[in-house]
Amino acid sequence: MSDGTVLVINSGSSSIKFQLVHPDTAESVAHGLIERIGEPDGHIVYNHRTGVEDRSLPIADHRAGLKMVLDIVAEVGRPLSEAGIIAVGHRVVHGGDIFYSPTLIDDGVVKAIADLSNLAPLHNPANVIGIEVAREELPDVPHVAVFDTAFFHTLPAAASTYAIDRDVAKANQIRRYGFHGTSHEYVSGRVADFLGKDPAELNQIVLHLGNGASASAIKGGKAIDTTMGLTPLEGLVMGTRSGDIDPGIILHLNRNSGMKVDEIDDLLNRRSGLKGLSGVNDFRALLALIEGGDQDAQLAYDVYVHMLRKYIGAFIVQLGGVDVITFTGGVGENNIDVRRDSLAGLSRLGIEVDPALNEAKSRDERRISASTSAVEVLVVPTNEELAIARAAKALVAAL
Repeated sequence: MSDGTVLVINSGSSSIKFQLVHPDTAESVAHGLIERIGEPDGHIVYNHRTGVEDRSLPIADHRAGLKMVLDIVAEVGRPLSEAGIIAVGHRVVHGGDIFYSPTLIDDGVVKAIADLSNLAPLHNPANVIGIEVAREELPDVPHVAVFDTAFFHTLPAAASTYAIDRDVAKANQIRRYGFHGTSHEYVSGRVADFLGKDPAELNQIVLHLGNGASASAIKGGKAIDTTMGLTPLEGLVMGTRSGDIDPGIILHLNRNSGMKVDEIDDLLNRRSGLKGLSGVNDFRALLALIEGGDQDAQLAYDVYVHMLRKYIGAFIVQLGGVDVITFTGGVGENNIDVRRDSLAGLSRLGIEVDPALNEAKSRDERRISASTSAVEVLVVPTNEELAIARAAKALVAAL
């Protein structure tokens, strides 16, 4: 089994990432991305050992996208059935109170994941489609679900409990679950390795910033707080999601505008965040608008950074001081401005970013804090696919 590969499928709300990886060596045999699903300008990129396939075409839905990928893989290389796959690892966003460790997938597990879609309406349905298509194409390979919520399953009760009627909360499984757990766990482990320290020695803040965004406070290798809650809607400002709002806004919209629950759900999940404020949710497009003098885009950026700084401060207090702050995710790894502005003016807290290190182009794990900074500031690329592959292999080996 040590020589086999794991196919990792991350079927998200508007994109699908896939990777064929050797879990022991971390070697990526092939990987790809399907973007803008459901839009007329869909995009598929498939990177393999002999080249790159880059195609733009309409992609109707997730099922069509996955079918296209499998066709392209067979067309330019060999069918996945001949790729020595020992397991398929699936990223699943919400495990509720049911799933908090890697789980072998059967029909019952698929149904349970689908039933949890009310807690993650943008993600779990897409996760299920990815599982269904992959099981159809690779029926003789074990499939493993790895859950975003698992890393935060052990949050202290004070951090995971909402202050609402306890009987209502219990009956409806209402608590703070947290998300992006695979990324937060992987990155915090890499941070400890980079610094040459035992995770038990470190107080960490990890900032996973992408189209979805979350922060975590990690003490001694265990998460003690995070920004997302019952659903991935809570917390930081995101690409299309509002993040924290006064819950009274929902009541106000219903009573004064006559908006129904589904309309408000669509507003907060798909038409808010950066997109709601500026009209775009891609950070590159946002920065281009700002450079052109767009005031709405500037305000969207300012609100984004304001909320990020608010949570960094809160987590420093929760941890009783921080040793290292790490940026990851598409925005965290690539955006110089966000890294600079979110930590600006914090020298009194021992946090200083070195401008030259921050601006240096690199895809590697790196330090961007100044030599005078008491707190380490790092950029660590996340690799959720590798983490999922290793979890899937470990489970299959144990079985």
